[in-house]
This record gives sequence, structure tokens and C-alpha cells, in this order.
Amino acid sequence: MYIKKQRLLAPGPTPLYPPAVHAMMGSDIHHRTAGFQAVYDRVLTDLKAVFGTTQDVLPLVTSGTGAMEAAVTNCFSPGDRVIVATAGKFGERWAEIAKAYALAITLVERPYGEPLPAEAVAEALHAHPDAKGVLMQAAETSTGVEHPVREIAAAVRPTQAILVIDAITGLGTMRLDIEGWGLDVIIGGSQKSFMIPPGLAFVSLSGKAWDASSRARLPRFYFDFIRERKAAHSGEPSWTPAVSLILALGEALRYIQTLGMGQLIENARLLAAATRASMQALGLELFAKSSPSAAVTSVRAPRGLDSGAIIQEFHNRFAATITNGQGSMKGQIFRLAHLGYYDFPELFATIAALELILAARGIPVDFGGGVAAAQAVYASAAGIRTA
Repeated sequence: MYIKKQRLLAPGPTPLYPPAVHAMMGSDIHHRTAGFQAVYDRVLTDLKAVFGTTQDVLPLVTSGTGAMEAAVTNCFSPGDRVIVATAGKFGERWAEIAKAYALAITLVERPYGEPLPAEAVAEALHAHPDAKGVLMQAAETSTGVEHPVREIAAAVRPTQAILVIDAITGLGTMRLDIEGWGLDVIIGGSQKSFMIPPGLAFVSLSGKAWDASSRARLPRFYFDFIRERKAAHSGEPSWTPAVSLILALGEALRYIQTLGMGQLIENARLLAAATRASMQALGLELFAKSSPSAAVTSVRAPRGLDSGAIIQEFHNRFAATITNGQGSMKGQIFRLAHLGYYDFPELFATIAALELILAARGIPVDFGGGVAAAQAVYASAAGIRTA
């Protein structure tokens, strides 16, 4: 009936940065040539600048979950005790990975939708002084909650444990002072705030984490951080890289540095604030009431309506992709993303589309109410006077 343009409104994969897409067309280049090595060297340098660290940042050809597993195999030995801090589906993934490698697991759990209290992590460390690591998320994408990374890092820093953080949606949506706060392992992913397709993950390690890696005895081969760092210092990856994604990453990193990491974070936070305001104007209940993430807003579906129906309506009517809840929240919440190459006109259109979808499903809607609330947030930030 109407033209429909495919739109990614999910917390990963996210919209692609056009110059990065164009750069991928130059991927008919051999990875053991001087031309590619020059690109790779620049990418490694720019990754450090974007992460905000003087330590090496290693690109890995994998999804974020692969980097999470690699962090475990590179930093721990069989039987090591780790504290897994979990309040959502991705926190549970840490526990699954640690269990797969026969680590001794102490869980610090909170219900879906709640942030992790630093005090609970500190208590677990006090009760288990033998713990070699703390595994957590910076932002729990499944629930739309940020965790108090700085406070948890302060609890971990005086101990022998290393703090391993899945920051796959945290990078680019919240402040993470890697060296100032003592964040030992930070994991990122290409398909989030880095604005390129899935397939690359990034890992930075502190000096404390590199020491742990030198002692770690879990089996590893392809994902060997020590080998990868040595190869990076020689100007090339250990294995055949995803050449097209490295070329795309080079453009995306250049754009992020031009924009400024702080501005990228502020963009996500402002979009998140506008989205939350619009949901409340539409009479919808926010799921993450405490410490909401700027990466994604989680919203309870109206009473009597499965959130999957809203996701399906977005797809069928507008060729747009938003995401359902995960784990125990599937069918109960839907999630709207704000990270990466995403702007206010897209948000206004998304809210207008949601208003139409709710009306089509029999939910009373004052057309324009949600959009107006989002516009008001933009106007206030932009210094636009309204009547």
C-alpha cells in the first residue's frame, strides 16, 4: 500500500553510518599488505582514543558473546572463583559462560529491571576473598538498566579480583573512565554505538588484567589475547581479519572522534529522555524505574496486550524493527533503542508510528501527544522557546 523503508530501531544491530558502508566496498585488499596494515594501525590507535585508554584495544572477529567467552578463557584458570553480578538476560550469560569453563560461581542477583547495588558486590568480595574476578554488565540491554560501574569498580579495586565488564551497549551511551575508575576488562561490539554491522568485538585490558592473563590456564587458541597483542604490535592481526568491517570501523571511529565521545553519549541520553517522556505522555509504564539506561528504553505493554504484537505491528506496518523483552520479560515489555547513528527525526517518527499501532490495537491514544512530549525535550535542549 505504501513505500516501506527498513529501519533498525533495536539496541543492536543499529543503523549503519553511510561512509562506513561505502568503505566496505574497498575490501578487495589483502590483509598482509602494507596498505591494509596502515589501515589496521590507524584503527588500533583510534580505538584507544575512543575507549579513552592508553592500553591496547584488541579487535576480535566475533560477536560480543565471543569476546565475553574470550575474557573468561584468557583471564582465569580452572576452578577459579568469580562473582557474577546479574540482573538480566546478559548477566545470566556471564554465569553460563563461567559454568561452561568450570569456574566456581558466586551469584549477586537482582530482579530484572533493577540495578546492581555496589554494596552487594562488596559484601560478596568480603565473603570470598579468594575471588579472582567480578563479571558484570555496564548496561543490561535486556531490561534497559544501567549499573553503578564506578562504585562497583571502587569495591573491586583493592582486591586481587579483576573487574570484567560487558560494555557492549554501555560504550557510547554512558561515561566509562577506564583508567580513572580502574576498569580491568572492557568489551565492546561493532553493531552498537560503533555504527557498523555485527562481526567485530573489542577488548581492552588493564595492567592488572594482563597480569591475570599471564597466569591464566584455561584452554584457548584462536582467542589468545597475549598472541593478539603481540601481533597487533607488529601491525597486523593474528588471523585473517574481517577486512570489510575493519575498513568500515576506520570510518566510524573517525566520525566518533570528530563528533566527540561525550557528544555521542549525550545524543543517546537526550534521545532516551525524550523517549521516556513520550511513553509517559501516552500513559505507558516504564519498566526500568531506577537507573534507566541511555542505550534502550524498556516499556511495559498495555494491559492485555502481548509486547510481541507491538513488535509485529512495527514490522508489518512500517518495516521497522524494535525488540521484545528477553528471558522472563518476553511478551511483557518492548524496547526502543537510542544508541549509535540515531537522531531525533527518527525518534519523532518512531513515536508517531507507536501511536498509530496502539490505536490500531484498541488502545486509546491522543494522536501527537507522545510526539509533542519528545519535541518538548528536544526544544528545551536546543534552546527553542515554545508558547
